[in-house]
Amino acid sequence: MARASIDAAARADGGASEATLTIVNPVAGSQADLDDAMRDPPAPRPVDLNGKRVALYWNGKQNGMDALHAARDLLSQRFTGVSFIEVIGEQGGVNRFLSPDQHDMLEREVDVAICTTADCGSCTAWLMRDLCELERRGIPAIAYTAAIFDEDSRFSTKTFGVPEAVPIIVPHCFSNKTASEIRQMVADSLDEVIEALTVDRPILEVLPQFDQIVRDHSPELMFRGADLLEAFDAMQSRFIQTGWSDGLPLIPPTHDKVETMIATSGRDGSDVVGLFAPGMGVGTVRKIAANAVMAGCRPEAMPVIMAMMECVLDPSMGLRTWAMSTGPQAPIVLVSGAIADEIGMNRGICALGPGSISQVNVAIGRTLRLVMMNVGLSYPGISDMDTIGTPMKFSACVAENEDRTPWDSWRVQQGFAPEDSTVTVNVPYGMTEFFDFKNTDPEALIETLATLTANTCGAPSHGVWLVKTNAPLSAGYPFHGTFSNLMLMAPDHAAVFAKAGWGPKDIAEAVHRRTRLTFREVMLNKDYNGFHVAHPELSWLEGAPETMVSVMPSADCFEYFVVGASAGRSQYCFGGTHSVTRKVAKG
Repeated sequence: MARASIDAAARADGGASEATLTIVNPVAGSQADLDDAMRDPPAPRPVDLNGKRVALYWNGKQNGMDALHAARDLLSQRFTGVSFIEVIGEQGGVNRFLSPDQHDMLEREVDVAICTTADCGSCTAWLMRDLCELERRGIPAIAYTAAIFDEDSRFSTKTFGVPEAVPIIVPHCFSNKTASEIRQMVADSLDEVIEALTVDRPILEVLPQFDQIVRDHSPELMFRGADLLEAFDAMQSRFIQTGWSDGLPLIPPTHDKVETMIATSGRDGSDVVGLFAPGMGVGTVRKIAANAVMAGCRPEAMPVIMAMMECVLDPSMGLRTWAMSTGPQAPIVLVSGAIADEIGMNRGICALGPGSISQVNVAIGRTLRLVMMNVGLSYPGISDMDTIGTPMKFSACVAENEDRTPWDSWRVQQGFAPEDSTVTVNVPYGMTEFFDFKNTDPEALIETLATLTANTCGAPSHGVWLVKTNAPLSAGYPFHGTFSNLMLMAPDHAAVFAKAGWGPKDIAEAVHRRTRLTFREVMLNKDYNGFHVAHPELSWLEGAPETMVSVMPSADCFEYFVVGASAGRSQYCFGGTHSVTRKVAKG
């Protein structure tokens, strides 16, 4: 019996019955809120900066070096004997971070550190991670932070265990600003920088709370009204007010519905699936099930949802980066195998939705967004800093059209058995149509496709290999430098290639060969300082800017998943993360 009931007690305003809607609280607690959460004090401060060694740490963000040079010049005028060492994060590209060896070096060789720049959602988090580690090692440090990312920075320092760490707030991002504008912002904040580096930080007795996040740690929530419809409306209003909603109506996660979802997972509701970045929310099976119910999922979809969770928790996915980014990165979920038909997924016309025909697809994709929000605590304005946003963030989930896949199924290509079912998650920056009704020659199709793939400004990953120092896969996206640009390939296009004897690897190699631009074009939106660090052996390209270079580092950066109905209209998902695939385990 559902725990949504009519209260028999008479109401004081006239004796009418009152309806009560009781639901499972879908919002997870953060690891940072636990009593035994990791917490370290800030570093002790020197009396002044006279004779001190100052690290100028640049994380790769545009124009950050201009800010550091301005700080160096201004501090040199105020203090005697002060010296400076410039440090560029060893790992990453457009966004870089300090390696363990660099942290060790700074601990030995500097007294204080000035860091820059926190000017996007994920780079703010990664810079605050470095800031907290410097403080943890006894190095007083500050980080220049654009005002719009103030709450993001404080959310991150709390998450990384040193909530007293100091962001220095400047009114604007340094990106797209002139050197004189940057110098003025640095000059205006100089006294605050000096104070932050020379005055001991008091230990916070109460951890910071955030305007964009309303927390409620009750295991269940209750909503009342004259009838259940009014109670339902009260729930919807409350979820919008607290930020727990994706903006669309939600199904109430009643206890019975949630317990039924848990039962099909094959696990106990209290089992912890993992800690979900960016807020390090404790993701139990129950919290995931509650969000799945709210999204409109039926119980039989729960095994797919659990595999989807395993994908996004894989360190190589870099959940923190794309959950917090100012870019419109949004996950797309690919399901391959018999389970797609078993649970009623759409693999043909309008597979991405909308429409009733794609209800199962839409609900699964929506579940991931709600889990990112209510378990990972990725909320707009504090830990999701998307500049404009994208409708893809609501939901993007499809099933493979295996009947019209002319090659091995997707799951077999990924190394799984034909009898398995799998879930893959990739997180592109966007999607654009690949339209070609004309060509029956694969070379001609490739030439058309290359007009899309040779797009340097469409996403940071395009051409980023020129400014990137790769890290292991465990470092997470985007630092490891492995990208998967995903083509949702229409069956008619796949048939053209297959008739000519081409497979997915042949297509990828041909696309890679043609996906080229001049060095000058590829570097239009990139900082040459990063290029000098990552590839000193290619410095000759600066003297030959019209040399053609590959936009992506290898053919492995292109993948093909057959889905949809007839007509030659594929969808190119560009700037994607490393794709991660997991087997679906039946409960």
